[in-house]
Amino acid sequence: MMSRSYTNLLDLAAGNFAALGPSGGGRRRSGSFGMKRMPRVMTVPGPLSDLDDDDDEQAATSSVASDVPSSAVGERLIVVANQLPVVARRRADGRGWVFSWDEDSLLLRLRDGVPDEMEVFFVGSLRADVPPAEQDEVSQTLIDGFRCAPVFLSPELNERFYHHFCKGYLWPLFHYMLPFAAQLSPATEAAPSSDGGRFDRSAWEAYVLANKHFYEKVVEVINPEDDYIWVHDYHLMALPTFLRRRFNRLRIGFFLHSPFPSSEIYRTLPVREEVLRTLLNCDLIGFHTFDYARHFLSCCSRMLGLEYQSKRGYIGLEYFGRTVGIKIMPMGIHMGQLQSVLRLPEQEQKVAELRQRFEGKSVLLGVDDTDIFKGINLKLLAFETMLRMHPKWQGRAVLVQIANPPRGKGKELETIQAEIRVTCERINRDFGQTGYSPVVFIDRNVPSAERLAYYTIAECVVVTAVRDGMNLTPYEYIVCRQGIPGSESAPEVSGPKKSMLVVSEFIGCSPSLSGAIRINPWNIETTAEALNEAISVSEQEKQLRHGKHYRYVSTHDVSYWSRSFVQDLERACKDHFRKPCWGIGLGFGFRVVALDPHFSKLNLDTIVMSYEKAKSRAILLDYDGTLVPQASINKEPSAEIVSIINTLCSDSNNIVSIVSGRSRDSLGPMFASCPKLGLAAEHGYFLRWTRDEEWQTITRTSDFGWMQMAEPVMNLYTEATDGSYIETKETALVWHHQDADPGFGSSQAKEMLDHLESVLANEPVAVKSGQFIVEVKPQGVSKGLVAEKILTLMKEKGRQADFVLCIGDDRSDEDMFENIADVMKRNIVAPKTPLFACTVGQKPSKARFYLDDTFEVVNMLSSLADASDPDPIIELEDDLATSVSSIDISDEPPKLGNRRDEGS
Repeated sequence: MMSRSYTNLLDLAAGNFAALGPSGGGRRRSGSFGMKRMPRVMTVPGPLSDLDDDDDEQAATSSVASDVPSSAVGERLIVVANQLPVVARRRADGRGWVFSWDEDSLLLRLRDGVPDEMEVFFVGSLRADVPPAEQDEVSQTLIDGFRCAPVFLSPELNERFYHHFCKGYLWPLFHYMLPFAAQLSPATEAAPSSDGGRFDRSAWEAYVLANKHFYEKVVEVINPEDDYIWVHDYHLMALPTFLRRRFNRLRIGFFLHSPFPSSEIYRTLPVREEVLRTLLNCDLIGFHTFDYARHFLSCCSRMLGLEYQSKRGYIGLEYFGRTVGIKIMPMGIHMGQLQSVLRLPEQEQKVAELRQRFEGKSVLLGVDDTDIFKGINLKLLAFETMLRMHPKWQGRAVLVQIANPPRGKGKELETIQAEIRVTCERINRDFGQTGYSPVVFIDRNVPSAERLAYYTIAECVVVTAVRDGMNLTPYEYIVCRQGIPGSESAPEVSGPKKSMLVVSEFIGCSPSLSGAIRINPWNIETTAEALNEAISVSEQEKQLRHGKHYRYVSTHDVSYWSRSFVQDLERACKDHFRKPCWGIGLGFGFRVVALDPHFSKLNLDTIVMSYEKAKSRAILLDYDGTLVPQASINKEPSAEIVSIINTLCSDSNNIVSIVSGRSRDSLGPMFASCPKLGLAAEHGYFLRWTRDEEWQTITRTSDFGWMQMAEPVMNLYTEATDGSYIETKETALVWHHQDADPGFGSSQAKEMLDHLESVLANEPVAVKSGQFIVEVKPQGVSKGLVAEKILTLMKEKGRQADFVLCIGDDRSDEDMFENIADVMKRNIVAPKTPLFACTVGQKPSKARFYLDDTFEVVNMLSSLADASDPDPIIELEDDLATSVSSIDISDEPPKLGNRRDEGS
């Protein structure tokens, strides 16, 4: 059953969003186009160069791309963010607009790290309400003068998209705040008709619709052949799927500027899989810290079954043949912009005024946005506790707290603001003296020059956020304390610089500031001791800590961050034009499947034609996942499958065998009605050519003493891993953990693999891991060996195969595919023999062909059965069975009994 979010996206893609009214986007440019309804299933085979949508849409793309000519021929970086780095102001006479760059925007500064030959183009919304009648003129002005394309959202849509879903739901959730009650939402007042902080389907629809408007604006300006797209932050997480569906080969990067919560928190999101899948439509996903990346990878593992791999320092997720890169890089500040402010003449005057005001005092500084996660009140309580525990600081220590005006709304925010005011008043009342106020609380917009002046005179900066994405306040403080050589504003210009930091361990910049005093802001007493330590340490230690921090901050600035991200994005996209791919799925389930250039779907007409021409055919079939679905509860072969197999076997030109990991006690009864079918059980250890033949072994292995060594080890892990169990076969032991916790089960499997390899190092066994299994089996036993034995024996009897079909679905079948690919070189089969090694499902494989599912496998076998000649000519099976007796066959090993028969 399709989830509602999928159907909502189908409606949104068709423009059916009457509830919110028009977007306020004004008249569209001539190059824009109307969105089509997404198909129920979309499959687009072919090379990457042919992956754009239909010809009409390609023509539209060409048209809109020409509307915004690039100032330079070559690659371009399109930066897409919720807000443009532009300040818009009405003219004094009310006629028209005046635009200027927002010098405080770090998105603007990322241009410094982009190669000179690459143009940077911005797409985003304006922080101004532009009437629809003026939007075309404003758009053209910004495109021509600023290389910016504005996205205009109606006030109603913006309210639902930004204030309700982004700030009211996603932002708290990503900061570990669960909406237990309706009043726990900053958007409560902004959206009185909703359930407050709880998930609201209509707000999600508004979020998707807003992302669609950003997508349409990107399409107007994009050149998909040359441009890179860099999407920023949680406001636009739905955008990659819109872009990937339209341009399958597009090079897309995404950077999350907020925390990414642990899987325990994230899994409460009703559209959790949709958001993960849309992010995986990017080529590179960036996070500030490893913790945030680890949480994302854990969510992908637990909810999508995807495991990451680390290779040469890069982390990647294999997603339908594509490798999605994971980038861990904390953002930096713009050194030049800060230093230019510090050089201003009025800056020195402001610093001098503050020094005089706080002369003889130790100034601790806090600079925070007013929201529920910045921990301002915890900081005040810790400062109050310090004054009580260390009375020597009464009259000497001052906490200056700058609280930027809140951007959100809600009752809990009002409660915190009231608590902050009460705490400030109490501290100043209890510890204040004539001419001395312990707390200086500034709750207004503070200009950059004034804020930097406070940084310059502060002895210590304190950050007590309970959860924050990055927080660049400590970085700015370090630069200001370093000062500008030759400037009187620099502290101790002629001597060493010094600074101290007390930072929460829950903010993104904490790992990179190794010299800071890290605290748990919830522990008031230890935070108070940290404040005391910060202003009590020796001058030499302050200098050493400052020097360490400044070396890092000055070399890891915003240009370093953007340069590193763009380089990794280029590396992640280097194979875009080499692999063929298919766009499949609907809604947020859409994804691009990238495959090896030589990997293609098995053509029914081609294989039937080759089958009809052949005189000696070998057909090797896996069972679970090939003839019956893996998820099927009833594993017995259907009457249709039995009929097809019997028809194939009745053709004397055919040798048909089931090659499975199942035990012989399982396979034998299953195919008792197929008298001429060959069976290879337990990956080929046991072999039976026809129903009336005895089971034989194809290796000399008869010592199974290693089982007594391996089973106790497996029992140890089974007891410690809830949901796991051991499957005991006659020749192998298999540990299954598909029902265990994904993370713990995978970790235990890796540990068990190492443990077993150590214990069984001198035993003739192979220890291998598979999908949710760890298996121990005799060496030299594989499906590949069985396939080679069958083909070799056919050659020895003068019936060299001139047609080989081999089908399987899992890792054990890869051995068979690999051996099949090599038989031609060793003359085991006839020259120019068509080799059809086929895997089930579109996934990376050693096979050259694939079929989508078991239904297509059965359909293909049915077509071969229809082309078969049922009249017997030569009973080749009897010859082969007789010949097997000449092979060295060991005695059958004793049965150990089966607990459960599973496997391919």
